[in-house]
Amino acid sequence: MITREQIRELAEFECEKDSQCALSFYFQPQTPHSKAHREESILAKDLVRNAQREAEKEGKKNGTRADLERILDLAGSLHGNQTRAKAVFACSAHNFWREFDLPPRLSGTQLFVNRRFRLKPLAALLGDERLLWIALVDRHRARFLELRLEELIEHESLFHSKPRRGRGDGFGGYDAGHAERSVHDEVMHHFKNVCEHLKQIVEKGSLEALIVVGCQESNWHEFETYLRPYVKERLLGHFPADVGTISEDEIRRHAERILEEFRGRRRRELVQEAISQAKGHRNGVTGLRRVLRSLEMGEVQTLLLGENYSAHAVECTACGHLDSHIVRYCPVCGRGTRKLEDVCDALIPAAIRRDVELIYVKDEPELDMAGNIAALLRFRADRKKNGQISAAS
Repeated sequence: MITREQIRELAEFECEKDSQCALSFYFQPQTPHSKAHREESILAKDLVRNAQREAEKEGKKNGTRADLERILDLAGSLHGNQTRAKAVFACSAHNFWREFDLPPRLSGTQLFVNRRFRLKPLAALLGDERLLWIALVDRHRARFLELRLEELIEHESLFHSKPRRGRGDGFGGYDAGHAERSVHDEVMHHFKNVCEHLKQIVEKGSLEALIVVGCQESNWHEFETYLRPYVKERLLGHFPADVGTISEDEIRRHAERILEEFRGRRRRELVQEAISQAKGHRNGVTGLRRVLRSLEMGEVQTLLLGENYSAHAVECTACGHLDSHIVRYCPVCGRGTRKLEDVCDALIPAAIRRDVELIYVKDEPELDMAGNIAALLRFRADRKKNGQISAAS
């Protein structure tokens, strides 16, 4: 599983010399058309040949040869029946090689050669990925699992044995009533223990952790009453489940459905909020020029990009300033600029380094009308004390 620290390491990497290259290889498994499984190998060879030709044109042949050969060897061992996608980031000049297994949801198998690692496919896949805790509960048992990047891991369980009862109900049915109250108390304590465990998960886990509960419908309303308020804030929903018989595939299917519904709602809400805030000249901006300016000022909290967003820009070779206007010299320091065919090559690493949340949005007409790029801000540096926006904005 790829961590935030590893993603940051990739975002901070940059080749210092023109002769050096950073290679990014993404492998997306496909259903093979024949038993020979040769499609991936053929595609990988074509990608490597094309990359080598481009490197030769730019005089970087020696800087890519070893990495391309190693990627080609790796691709030969990957087949269409793989259950996971794979990403490889390499630069032999810096003795850098990182491999990561990913969910098989990439747009395709691709190879990129640049000064930086190509993180756009990774950002699209992981942008709003969350750690999801799943609690499977009945009146005597509880199982706890975590789901991230489609990987399901089971943790400790809680088990409360059923209370033993005598053969009769006693005089006037007193023992029966006492036993019933005892059973209810035992179940109550079990539910409270489960809720306490969920509370500890929230307190010890990261701020991104979310919760889903699986239980029988007859138990849900009673169990829900014992959840702490701040646990309920992380609760996405519940689904019907029998703790003892539900399969891992069923758990994953229910949890991913609830999580995807949450993601869809949140994306729509963020787009609407960003556009509304931008229209009111508050904590929101739209359009590439304003987003780049806010990112450079450290204002951006959440960056929203259309699914296939791409745009030309320039980057200063000295100070790293990004500009949507194609100018030869940097307006900040006066040094020369280099053209970027896709601003995301520099924009995404810059956002990751600044701990900006990256979210790719699909099929949102409002964002499309706003240029397919927007941001929610932590603050506005150009806001005066009286709340007005200065003319510089």
